[in-house]
Amino acid sequence: MYGIMGNGSLGLLGIMKATKYRCNNNNNDPPCWRRISGWNSNTTLLLHHHHHDASKYSTSSCKGLYAGKKHLWLQKNVIMTMAIMLGFLACFFLLDYVTAISSHDSASSRFLYLNEKSSSDSYTCKKQSSPIEMYGRLLNMASSALAEKELKQDSSNLWVEPYGIASSWEPCAHRKLHNTPGNLVENNGYILVSANGGLNQQRVAICNGVAVASLLNATLVIPKFLYSNVWNDPSQFGDIYQEEHFMNMLKDDISIVKELPSHMKSLDPEAIGSQITDADLPKEATAADYIKIVLPLLLKNGLVHFLGFGNRLGFDPLPSHIQRLRCKCNFHALKFVPKIQEVGALLVRRIRKHSGSRSMLDTELLGKFIDKRKDHDSAKGSIKYLALHLRFEVDMVAYSLCEFGGGESERRELQAYRESHFPFLVERLKNSTSPISPMVLRKMGRCPLTPEEAALVLAGLGFKRGTYVYLAGSGIYGADSRMNPFTRLYPNVITKEDFLAPNELEPFKNFSSQLAALDFIACATADVFAMTDSGSQLSSMVSGFRSYYGGDHAPTLRPNKKRLAAILWENGTIGWKSFEERVKKMIQEGQKVTMRKFGKSIYRQPRCPECMCKQP
Repeated sequence: MYGIMGNGSLGLLGIMKATKYRCNNNNNDPPCWRRISGWNSNTTLLLHHHHHDASKYSTSSCKGLYAGKKHLWLQKNVIMTMAIMLGFLACFFLLDYVTAISSHDSASSRFLYLNEKSSSDSYTCKKQSSPIEMYGRLLNMASSALAEKELKQDSSNLWVEPYGIASSWEPCAHRKLHNTPGNLVENNGYILVSANGGLNQQRVAICNGVAVASLLNATLVIPKFLYSNVWNDPSQFGDIYQEEHFMNMLKDDISIVKELPSHMKSLDPEAIGSQITDADLPKEATAADYIKIVLPLLLKNGLVHFLGFGNRLGFDPLPSHIQRLRCKCNFHALKFVPKIQEVGALLVRRIRKHSGSRSMLDTELLGKFIDKRKDHDSAKGSIKYLALHLRFEVDMVAYSLCEFGGGESERRELQAYRESHFPFLVERLKNSTSPISPMVLRKMGRCPLTPEEAALVLAGLGFKRGTYVYLAGSGIYGADSRMNPFTRLYPNVITKEDFLAPNELEPFKNFSSQLAALDFIACATADVFAMTDSGSQLSSMVSGFRSYYGGDHAPTLRPNKKRLAAILWENGTIGWKSFEERVKKMIQEGQKVTMRKFGKSIYRQPRCPECMCKQP
């Protein structure tokens, strides 16, 4: 380019002629400028036109450079034409350079398998912003490590449980034991449950309601779901779960009816003092609390109404038959309705490119919609996939009080969100004499994992770049700016919107809990499930399902956020080998097969005598 500029118009024309001659040695090849990335046919015609005009003007000027005004005018136009051409060339070469760089990332970040692409992904937004990176050095090392792995045969055991003892536990909560009291004839009244929250919070409330009905020897009315402006879902029990199956599965344990008897429908639980709220019961209430607080009201008025009933029944101490009943409800009685099972089966088959039944998890979650025909070609095209629950929504990010590399604009945005949605938190912070800094919060493991951090964990474990990652949930805070570091390492990010056509998703469009049920199915039946927050309801319920039905072929990855924070704190100095070793050790320790500890969730950790049976 510098030579062209130094030689002037005639030098440029000579180079273009020589280039054209060399390029046209092969008559089948297009002119070489047409082969330059980023140049279109209109550009080619424009340059070609200028080339011939410039040659004509140059020849005229050579015959009589000072022959008159006409020749001077032509010469000025030649110079102007050359200047314009140089501008075009500079722009196009710059464009070609940028295109060459960006096309490498964009080509690898698109998932070519998709047959039908939805109009938007769950983590995209209209406003595009620059990628936000917190660990640039580690990302570069991870990218290099993944590139090396692509050339090697995958001999890892990432897709199986690292501890074979997991297969010694098998489901047995549905078995009736001789010492189980069962459904007694005498009845103390009716229990109404109005569950709040999303799909998984409602599920906990249902199972706890079943346990309380058994504990107080009461009849359970099919639970209702409260409408929330957060979830925007008017779905009721029968829209998500099979009512008849629910009642039949539990009929030997408690009495269940669809509605109150006619003579009690006119009663107002609040007016008669039989409405129980979270203010009336402590969190993780014991059996003694229910007998002391709730039973007298039940005996007096014939019914009690648990409003907003959720996490109001502790796990210990409780009679073993009550614990078993909670497991039976969660893992056996709550079956998704056929509409959800059918679309869920379609989603899983399309992700896997596989039509046959894979495991007990598939059968329990998808029922009759599992295609059990033998397909000899299915194994050839089938793929494994990892499901990831990225709990990085704006509400959780704002509430955490952490910082995530977005600078002052991020701080202002999150503070505005807190003032709008969490005024009590803001007031508490104002009155705090010693607030904890974002840096300390991160070191303590109190910050949600970013998509970038999740990608580094997967790379440290050894998952290859081509791994299919099903992304559960929606509304990733920061959208593309946050997901870009993840998709740089793992471009095959897929969602339910990628595999289900708009008309297939239409019945679920305004029902967030039903959409969440599809994510639940895709996560529970995945070859590997990874979470970023073990405290989330979806992650807890999914991991429990995988422990209960998965045996030794349903690994779940649970990062220890405090230990991971300590590893990532060494971003500037740690070597990749050391990073890999420490991440693998952290995850494997979280996968150890142990019995449920006292007080821990029986829905998340069902390996205990009340839920599962251990083979000798």
